[in-house]
Amino acid sequence: MLLRLKRFLIGKPMKSQELGEEKLSKLKALAILSSDALSSVAYGTEQMLIVLFTVGFAAMWYSIPISIAVLALLAILVLSYRQTIFSYPSGGGAYIVAKDNLGIRTGLVAGGSLLIDYILTVAVSTSSATDAVTSAFPELQRYRIVIALVMIFFLTIMNLRGITESASVLAYPVYLFVVVIVLMIVIGLFRVATGDIQPIRADFGGQVSGVSLFLLLKAFSSGCSALTGVEAVSNAIPSFKAPAEKNAASTLALMGIILGFMFLGVSMLAYFYGISPIKDVTIMSQTAEAIFGRGIAYFVIQGATALILFLAANTAYAAFPLLAFMLTKDKFMPHAFMIRGDRLGFSNGIIILAVLAGGLAVVSNGYTENLIPLYALGVFIPFTISQLGMIRRWYRLKPQGWLIRLIINCIGMLTTLSITLIFLITKFNQVWMVFIFLPLVYMLFQKIHRHYMVVADQLRIDVESEKPEVKGNTIIIPVAGITRVVMNTISYAKSMSSDIVAVYIGFDDEDIEKMEKKWAEWDCGVRLIVLRSRYRSITRPLAKFIETVEWKKSGAGHITILIPQFITKHWWQNILHNQTSLLIRAYLFKNKNVTISTLPYHLNK
Repeated sequence: MLLRLKRFLIGKPMKSQELGEEKLSKLKALAILSSDALSSVAYGTEQMLIVLFTVGFAAMWYSIPISIAVLALLAILVLSYRQTIFSYPSGGGAYIVAKDNLGIRTGLVAGGSLLIDYILTVAVSTSSATDAVTSAFPELQRYRIVIALVMIFFLTIMNLRGITESASVLAYPVYLFVVVIVLMIVIGLFRVATGDIQPIRADFGGQVSGVSLFLLLKAFSSGCSALTGVEAVSNAIPSFKAPAEKNAASTLALMGIILGFMFLGVSMLAYFYGISPIKDVTIMSQTAEAIFGRGIAYFVIQGATALILFLAANTAYAAFPLLAFMLTKDKFMPHAFMIRGDRLGFSNGIIILAVLAGGLAVVSNGYTENLIPLYALGVFIPFTISQLGMIRRWYRLKPQGWLIRLIINCIGMLTTLSITLIFLITKFNQVWMVFIFLPLVYMLFQKIHRHYMVVADQLRIDVESEKPEVKGNTIIIPVAGITRVVMNTISYAKSMSSDIVAVYIGFDDEDIEKMEKKWAEWDCGVRLIVLRSRYRSITRPLAKFIETVEWKKSGAGHITILIPQFITKHWWQNILHNQTSLLIRAYLFKNKNVTISTLPYHLNK
């Protein structure tokens, strides 16, 4: 039943040879990898206006020059990451760049920061999508967590079905959002230009008391939350069709143009229509209502906004498993992240991402607005590290035209470093958690790596001098009675060794006497050892007996514990039987250096 459900949700397994078909065209990649960046249009302007509104409505005009400054930073980042794409076509983004040029420790800081950011991406995006839904339908406020978790579950299933299939389905909502927002911007600005509306708005260029450099920097850093997701394309270059790096660079440039136009357009609409922040009603909702009224067009825009915010999480689903795979190859994450699932995606990375993001959504009760600065900072740290790594690369290699490339990355590094510092200074009360989470993740990476190194040292052999030794094998069979299961186990044991002993653990004299008598009558050719357990324990007397055998053999041979076990026809029938074999396995596996095997006997009824 579970297998049929899995096939229904995920689909039939794909052959390894089909991996080449699981590549993205530029249009599909734009939808999958740019949804995070494009969705930030829905809240980037709002975050900026919330800061400006603290000193009054008159300060709203500052949103225009701040938006232009954010666009300039976007252009710098696009140029910088284009260089990264062509320099590191294998993908990995900031982690690979930092590891190659600044050392593994810096690479781990960048990689850990991005992993945390991808988890936040899913939580923030689904919660923001929930905001869009509840803005249109306030009666759904009480179901915020449920809505967010349903969104995460849907995205998880879609990505487990494979990146190409998910891209084919999810591309439509992304392009719908782009079309409706562009139309809203064009129609909204046209109405302003023709004088169709005359809203109350702040005086452009007017002096506003209470506005300080600190406030403007804080508003600018808030607006920079619109740049989250820009790095996703450079992280996922292996997901593109050939020529991968050229297609990735084209996708990044197109994403930058669309994002820049929409972000500036929404900021201009908010200014011209006199939109200011209102609790539980988004800036996008107010803007759409001001332009179109609360009609069909309004609900289409709100629906498209909810969809793009929902799908923004899909960028993390594409990037998190790939980055985890690269960290795993370097032995900094568990090997499970290298395993491809039935549909050729890194299923374990997808599932872990969903679980962590879902847990964050539940803990925050579906309100993750306070995480947006932390979410943005999680991107700007690897932004800065990546730019610094590229600077060192150009200076070290000095290829043709390296000076211009170095200047571009220098400008990028200084800008993103400034934004990072602004975040830390102006929003410390919201981003201080990075000083806890990032060191913890770094320490976890190092601990995992040390474990793998220690294990490798202990398992490594000298193939020239070390050869397998032939030793005897003593087989110990725990028995609870004389049954077909025991007979089947003894028959199998005799095919492997002549040194076999059955062990019966009795709790009272009557049972022991009865067992000894029946065993003597059966006469199966195997000696029975009877152990008395005064405290009704099975594992401890068995463990002491194994110690005695080990002492007598003194390492001269192997000891195998062969456990008889019958398998019921139906899973629920297992509940009706004692799980003694599981207890024995669990105890001996942890405490004894012996071979433990289970021989199943399947029941037919």
